[in-house]
Amino acid sequence: MATAVAGCGSSGSSGSSGSSGTGASGSGPVKLDFWGWAPGYAQSVALWNKSHPDIQVTFDNTASGAKGGYTKMLTAVKAGNAPCLAQVGYETLPSFAAAGALQDITQYASADQSQFAAWTWNQVTIDGKTYGAPVDTAPMALLYRKDLFAKYGITKPPATWAEYAADAAKVHHADPTVYLGDFGNDAYNYAGLAWQAGAQWFGTGGDQWQVSIDSAANQKVAGFWQGLESQGLLKNDPSYDPSLYSDMAKGKILSDVNAVWDTPILASSVKTTSGDWAVAPMPVWDAANPQYGNDGGSATAVLNGCKDAKQAAEFALWMSTDPTSLTNLIKVTGIYPAATSGLDNPALTAPDPFYGGQTIFDVFKAEMPHINTNWQWGPTMTQASNDLGDGLGTVETGNAQLPAVLGTVQSKTVAEMKQQGLSVAGG
Repeated sequence: MATAVAGCGSSGSSGSSGSSGTGASGSGPVKLDFWGWAPGYAQSVALWNKSHPDIQVTFDNTASGAKGGYTKMLTAVKAGNAPCLAQVGYETLPSFAAAGALQDITQYASADQSQFAAWTWNQVTIDGKTYGAPVDTAPMALLYRKDLFAKYGITKPPATWAEYAADAAKVHHADPTVYLGDFGNDAYNYAGLAWQAGAQWFGTGGDQWQVSIDSAANQKVAGFWQGLESQGLLKNDPSYDPSLYSDMAKGKILSDVNAVWDTPILASSVKTTSGDWAVAPMPVWDAANPQYGNDGGSATAVLNGCKDAKQAAEFALWMSTDPTSLTNLIKVTGIYPAATSGLDNPALTAPDPFYGGQTIFDVFKAEMPHINTNWQWGPTMTQASNDLGDGLGTVETGNAQLPAVLGTVQSKTVAEMKQQGLSVAGG
């Protein structure tokens, strides 16, 4: 990210004031607070505490970032009582950096850079400064009811979006109460669809930000999904809502295009259908040149004001690389590791009973070489994702068209960036 563009190199130093941590010079073990929401994180913290008596971490469950967790973290940083550690999605790290909420841990973390896929390290490094440790990547796939696909005459999962549209029509015409998929309101899931199509949202050049949320490539993606919506071929349950899982359990929604981390969420949400599901590659635009999307990925970030940044960095790097921690996170959280050593973890080759004994991580592994790792997040993703999520909701209710929503989000994003004093081309 260009130095003159981001305006987000500001951060505290390891000696800054604040209430996080205990201070390495204090008596007894160093105590660190860690805020996050992912299932499985607490178990990894417990593993660390058992083997590191001199540095003890307390994990506090917060609301997910998009549902208030990030606001709580930023408020705590401003008040000087933030935790040392926080789960922050890659997409939100630039916003935290722009707000001065992150602490530079380059001196403690740089030696471990080679342990991670290069593009994931880039996600936690802004303007040459590293602010945390990458935890995972989030390749997307098609999670589907293989028994109900067979019932409705779908002999193989759709490999392309054209086949997906045809199957959506086939299923719904056979039974108007049944849908191939759901049109949700999660902005980051939609970002993964755009990512797959090469429809960038942000870029930098000439010391300016470039915003392209309503570009031709983005309009192509929007037009496809709006077409299915206009034909009534998709269910309109809000993303991750109980209504969605109720419809899935009842066989009213047959599939979900989602990230690897959704596989355990789905399994815990529709337990009565265990064994009926399978995982297939995400449908692609061009079968001859398959490209896939990424929906998420998080870092364990060190927040500004941490008195024990060295110890915080040590824990963050351990959580992402230690084999026992990774085994836990793969099984419970459903991560695909950012650490290269984690790709050989035996947990990735274990059959999954919920998915009919399938080794589901094989699907995500095969997709990884076909994910464009040059995607760039912008510095106002909290605003952009909220506006897009609201817009997707209006599309669900039929009160807006998705292509027009992208134009609105584009305008609001450019305005917000300029309000923050960032240099933006056009808009």
